Amino acid sequence: MEFDYSDRCKQLQDKLLKFMDEHIYPNEKAYKAEIDRNGVEKGNRWLPTKIIEDLKPLAREQGLWNLFLPKSKRAPEGLSNLDYAPLCEIMGRVSWAPEVFNCSAPDTGNMETLERYATEEHKQQWLEPLLRGEIRSAFAMTEPAVASSDATNIATRIERQGNDYVINGTKWWISGAGDPRCKIFILMGKTDPEAPRHQQQSMILVPADTAGVDIKRPLPVFGYDDAPHGHCEIVFENVRVPASNILLGEGRGFEIAQGRLGPGRIHHCMRAIGVAERALELMCKRLNSRVAFGRRISEQSIWRERVAEARIQIDTARLLTLKAAYMMDTVGNKIAKAEIAMIKVLAPNVAQQVLDWAIQAYGAAGVSDETPLATMWAHNRTLRIADGPDEVHRNAVAKLELAKHMSLPGEDLELPVTRS
Repeated sequence: MEFDYSDRCKQLQDKLLKFMDEHIYPNEKAYKAEIDRNGVEKGNRWLPTKIIEDLKPLAREQGLWNLFLPKSKRAPEGLSNLDYAPLCEIMGRVSWAPEVFNCSAPDTGNMETLERYATEEHKQQWLEPLLRGEIRSAFAMTEPAVASSDATNIATRIERQGNDYVINGTKWWISGAGDPRCKIFILMGKTDPEAPRHQQQSMILVPADTAGVDIKRPLPVFGYDDAPHGHCEIVFENVRVPASNILLGEGRGFEIAQGRLGPGRIHHCMRAIGVAERALELMCKRLNSRVAFGRRISEQSIWRERVAEARIQIDTARLLTLKAAYMMDTVGNKIAKAEIAMIKVLAPNVAQQVLDWAIQAYGAAGVSDETPLATMWAHNRTLRIADGPDEVHRNAVAKLELAKHMSLPGEDLELPVTRS
């Protein structure tokens, strides 16, 4: 199993680290101030920020654009999952940084979905402007009225009427829907309630300006509205779109979901490791700079234990992420499903623990806006729910592990007696 990065990946790493040092970290407070200023002066915190828009052309000029793209006709220079991992980790250290490089969720997953499953006409209409960073997109799957961790529960109806489909239902926690640049939804809903369980669902393209699409409200996370990205509740009432907007055909929703969510999940994990690394870095700087009870806090055994444990856990999570990425590249997402499920549990939990220790090290400052830690903690906590909760992924891992040791009919379940 080779985890060595390509020469191109190493070059991109160097450029990306320099870009972060020169343009991202120095603008963290200015980014937040601009959002607040938009709210006060323009009455709209959801407006795109000038800081990000000004940095995008610079990122493109330096070749730091659409780095998430796998190899395809549109991206012959696309990176492998393994090569993208360290780049995604670097971007993940600041929550808004991925957008600067056109590598932010949910656009990345939606672009891959369009590339794999959309018609050429739809690729021209939606994928091309997404790749250029001209528009944004959203993925409408989760619903308030059902346990969406079991996607077969999804109740939004997609009904065929002549040459159209008509959509009715409510979605929520739809990331990016509040952005005025969000022009297209990929929506998952039920086309045939009588079909076999995993063939009832379909995915369909819904332009955001279609009549009947009503964004009801933004949904704050631990008090953060996450503007200008955000997460919204949306009502789809008699939304009519052409029948050609269905992806692959009726009943193919789960097939598309598996193709979309595999890369999306590992990208979340890559970014979570970046979050954990930054939290550890901030924690160590704080511990080295403060004195309590006559000695530096970093000299106290409890903190040395936490720093060591943080390093062990982060490196463990990174290695499992790289293994999952390597397997996705070499044997495919389906065979790598156990590794993808395991890292989706491990990485967010590791990041959450390291963030908690870092907040503890900063004391009152850690829960304020003086550091990015509180915001990072709130955002990271959602990852234990997003793209499948921990419990679902653990259940999947357990079933796969138990299946390895399932005896065939006629096999003896008792262990053989051995003599020493």
